[in-house]
Amino acid sequence: MITKELILRIFSAANILRWNDHIRPFDFFELDKQAHKMIIAYIVAKFEEEEGKKIDWIKLIEGGIFEFFQRIMLTDLKPEVFHELMSKKEKELNKWVMENLENDLNALRHGIKERFSEYFSDPDYAQQEKRILSSAHSLSTKWEFGIIYPWNAMLYGIEKTKQEIDEAIAAFDDLSGIRKVMINKKYYGFLDLCGQLRFQQRWAQAYRIPKTTVLGHMLTVAIFSYLFSNEMNACRSRMYNNFYSALFHDLPEILTKDIIRPIKSSISGLEDIIKVYEEKQVRERILPLIPDSWHREMVYFIRDEFADKIIENGEVKEVKNASKYNYDQYNAVDGTLTASCDKLCAYIEASMALEYGIKSDTLMKSKQDLYDKYAVTDKNKLDFKQLFDYFK
Repeated sequence: MITKELILRIFSAANILRWNDHIRPFDFFELDKQAHKMIIAYIVAKFEEEEGKKIDWIKLIEGGIFEFFQRIMLTDLKPEVFHELMSKKEKELNKWVMENLENDLNALRHGIKERFSEYFSDPDYAQQEKRILSSAHSLSTKWEFGIIYPWNAMLYGIEKTKQEIDEAIAAFDDLSGIRKVMINKKYYGFLDLCGQLRFQQRWAQAYRIPKTTVLGHMLTVAIFSYLFSNEMNACRSRMYNNFYSALFHDLPEILTKDIIRPIKSSISGLEDIIKVYEEKQVRERILPLIPDSWHREMVYFIRDEFADKIIENGEVKEVKNASKYNYDQYNAVDGTLTASCDKLCAYIEASMALEYGIKSDTLMKSKQDLYDKYAVTDKNKLDFKQLFDYFK
């Protein structure tokens, strides 16, 4: 089971500032960067797969999560210092990270700790997936830099930074996904649209620390969903679906913004109207930005995102419990798990703000309501109450 310490590490990324030695129109945080990176890695990997490359999606997902954990542990290092030290002391730094995460990794089942160690110790492990993640890292950095560059054009060294970022991208021009995203404005538009979710703060009506965004929230839900899927010993397609359906579960909010639950539930039939509107916006404004061959999967991820589903005889079918279909052939997704992780993350966000000393009636009431409604969630014998009780 996930430890409280690991949960706090994950959410600490919402406090880690990026570009904090540059003029910024708003604050950039590591959690948002990592979320954008994972979305870009999905885009690049899908294009590589279309070119006939074999992608190990589990290694790609886990690699992204492992690199995220590593970056959290080495957070105080500036990027150029980080890369310099890694070029000379990579083995020693990774050993230090492993030792400091040992208790957290030991608590996770089914070989997570062993694969974490292998990912960083074996250069031949997940070579292709590591390159895709590195390219996504560089492209998400370039996206951020595009925002701050006009504000820093007068600073000494800014052109050198720009050149280094461009060179980092050029190093991956053998990847068709990178070439297509950089050349095709439509595909870059999808990347850009997803990035804009970092502008939308959650809990807009309540002051909080850390100020998590919709983009960062999507990643925390996806990480929890994946780790719980691993705990349930889910099959590969189910683990893949659970991660990406969670990663994209709030994608329609790019177009609608966050419509809070009290508004949705206050008027009979309003939630259905909102759902129809969201699906129309997704169909008209999001799907045209990705290849037609991806549309079916993306719709599968985000339509009825909190329902358990399978694909049987080519048709999507809602089921009561996806665990009964734990075989790759069913392409199952645990939407109820996404819902549980979504509520758990909201509970942790409220709890952390209160622990920072922000005494808000909204936060206190929301925290209690979330605990009362969702702490007793029973999903494949996962002990959600234990996780909620960490912050009670």
